[in-house]
Amino acid sequence: MANRLSPGIDVYEFDVTTAIPSVSTSMGALAGIFRWGPVYEAIVVDSENDVVNRFLPPTNLNAETFFVLASYLAYAKAATVVRCANVTSSDANIAALTAVANISSISNVVSCIVPNHDAYVTMDGTFEAGALFLAKWPGAAGNSLRLSVCYDEDSYKSSVNLANYGLGATLSMNVGSNSALITVEGDSAANANVAATSLKSEFAVADLLELGSLGPNGIGQQHLKITDIGNITVAGNNATFTISTQQFLQLHDDVSVSTSINRYWEFFSAIGQAPGQSQYQLEHGNTSVNDEMHIVVVDDGGVFTGVPGTILETYRGVSRATDGRTFDGQTNYYKDIINKQSQFIWFANHNTDAPANTALLLTNSSVTAPLNIRFQGGSDGASEANTSPAVIMKGYDLFQNKEDILVDLVMTGKAIGGIGGTQLPNYILDNITGKRKDCVAYVSPDYGDVVNNPGLERNAIIDFKNNSRSTSYGFMETGYKYMYDRYNNIYRYVPMNGDMAGLAAQTDLTNDAWWSPAGFNRGHIKNIVRLAYSPREADRDLLYPNGINPVVSFKGQGTILYGDRTMLVKPSAFDRINVRRLFIVLERAIAIAAQYSLFEFNDTFTRSQFKNMVNPYLRDIKGRRGITDFLVVCDETNNTPVVIDRNEFIGDIYIKPSRSINFIKLNFVAVPTGVSFTEIVGNFGGS
Repeated sequence: MANRLSPGIDVYEFDVTTAIPSVSTSMGALAGIFRWGPVYEAIVVDSENDVVNRFLPPTNLNAETFFVLASYLAYAKAATVVRCANVTSSDANIAALTAVANISSISNVVSCIVPNHDAYVTMDGTFEAGALFLAKWPGAAGNSLRLSVCYDEDSYKSSVNLANYGLGATLSMNVGSNSALITVEGDSAANANVAATSLKSEFAVADLLELGSLGPNGIGQQHLKITDIGNITVAGNNATFTISTQQFLQLHDDVSVSTSINRYWEFFSAIGQAPGQSQYQLEHGNTSVNDEMHIVVVDDGGVFTGVPGTILETYRGVSRATDGRTFDGQTNYYKDIINKQSQFIWFANHNTDAPANTALLLTNSSVTAPLNIRFQGGSDGASEANTSPAVIMKGYDLFQNKEDILVDLVMTGKAIGGIGGTQLPNYILDNITGKRKDCVAYVSPDYGDVVNNPGLERNAIIDFKNNSRSTSYGFMETGYKYMYDRYNNIYRYVPMNGDMAGLAAQTDLTNDAWWSPAGFNRGHIKNIVRLAYSPREADRDLLYPNGINPVVSFKGQGTILYGDRTMLVKPSAFDRINVRRLFIVLERAIAIAAQYSLFEFNDTFTRSQFKNMVNPYLRDIKGRRGITDFLVVCDETNNTPVVIDRNEFIGDIYIKPSRSINFIKLNFVAVPTGVSFTEIVGNFGGS
């Protein structure tokens, strides 16, 4: 009680309701090769469609990795994924390179590789001057992007006066044709060529030509997109060139123009108005300057949407003023908007003909035509089969610290490196699950062990296991399943560690982590055509004692996980996955609750509070069939004066885990008519 100097009432509140919380047991984790997305950055996905949206569909580059993850998500709710790639080399066969939208040649490719957001922040301001924008992430997918920028009113729309060139110019185009012929007449061949060259510069690929006329006597009107502008040819005093268009002229009459013709920016109808002067520029800047620009990002190759030419993003009326603001006070500076909002591009450098500055110091753009740039130079680099194991290991390193990220079920993906592919799985067992001791790694043997290896599968799998770690934090099965790849309309062999982790997650949802995920009740494999190797009983008798869990196809029953052994060689309760995961749950949950005893006094009250917290929790686990019995000791017998003087606190928790049934013995006993059952019951049980 506080020392009061006069009478009064003090009210205090004490919280003794601390309880042991429920904990996650079903967060999957995978690091591997993907085609798009940030590199070495943990991303949570919740479905196969989410994976496609973030990382793109699979190709031969990464099919096994993709479908391990997709297989897991067929059972589970979420997984944390890390995209891995070599981003330190300029060799496109090794590194994943970033596609660049540039207006001049780029000599230093490495200076434009942006693996993730943190790297961009570090590199901002150092990109080569020729690069205007960068694909958001490394990979060949970036080459599918095209950028179109409209800087001013002339870029948006202009009227080309044909009468201003030479002695006059004409444009003619026939109905059903996609090629317009432009003829420039001059007083000499040389002058006609000069005039035609000047006229040709008025048009650009992707511009729209407005052909035809409206009104009562008009022939109709059509906008045709320019796809190519041909070379100039001279004959006599006439110079000609052709403009090819994407569509055919579909009016009811041919077109012949000798006065003027309107050209529009490709995306004029999507934006709706020409860029001009923003309200902020008018009120706070140089009023003689137009600061606005329009930016459109296009999936020109169709990689992201499946439809070439699809508009991905539009940025209307963004400003070149570095201090530009919208009406509600948000930034309108185009660099900031692109970097914060775009899912596909980063800003790299300003166009020197359309510089940025404060609103007061800003100058007008000198660009009079739209800028259309196809991104180039992006590369996927090495595939999942050819990449260095170190590249994948670096991704798994993000899962090392349990304080940084929560994971429960670590999928090893494709086995690579070392003896028979064991290098990567062993690294994960040693440095991730073995270090954290709160998650399990799910391991598949090498592709060559079970695919097209008839009669030799069993020994190859055992050799793989013998070159792997003995640990209760690992779970290994017998190989690959054959499944349909709907993205490429083919069938593929895929390692089943994603299915194994998925069965564990599914069991958490339907039962609890301490239930076995195996068997006919909970062990059915999804999305499978057939197994690469379905071990018969004779093979299972050799595989299972080695800590290898058979996956077996039973006629009329489906394909089943037929074992629940961990990779621990030592005979122990922890050689069963349900026991290992039971203790992970208990240790994680009780440790979370126990942290509230830190810095309290090690006295009878604190020790009783700890026991009163743990005992009900373990009684609940016992009631849910996770354990058969338990004992919690936290008193003066284990918290001796010596322990207390070391500022320590000890709680001993003894657990008898429930065991899964692995072997069933059925004794059928024929009993004579005159004999009572009670006389013989118990005599045939065996051991």
